[in-house]
Amino acid sequence: QVQLVESGGGLVQAGGSLRLSCAASGRTFSNFGMGWFRQAPGKEREFVAGIAWGVLRTYYADSVKGRFTISRDNAKNTVYLQMNSLKPEDTAVYCCAATIATISVKAYEYDYWGQGTQVTVSS
Repeated sequence: QVQLVESGGGLVQAGGSLRLSCAASGRTFSNFGMGWFRQAPGKEREFVAGIAWGVLRTYYADSVKGRFTISRDNAKNTVYLQMNSLKPEDTAVYCCAATIATISVKAYEYDYWGQGTQVTVSS
């Protein structure tokens, strides 16, 4: 089992920044690919960013490319999502997830999920 706890969400004005953290406990963190997903009210959950467990390959949704950066610190069992130039359309609950796959953009390939943290961007 892997337990994931997100933090760092909040209310920010458009153009601002937030850094989300996801602390993992349980099985060896470095063996998992990690991802961030988000879900806005009335919308389906969507992939935001992912980072592999090995060579630290990263993937981003087109909507956040160039604005968001995913990173991980295996010594701290933590994955981060640095979000810059935030837009009102980034408003959502952000969840981190862990997969035994190297990396994935598909939610169904993730085995463990956190509860999520709310990000609200005002215009």
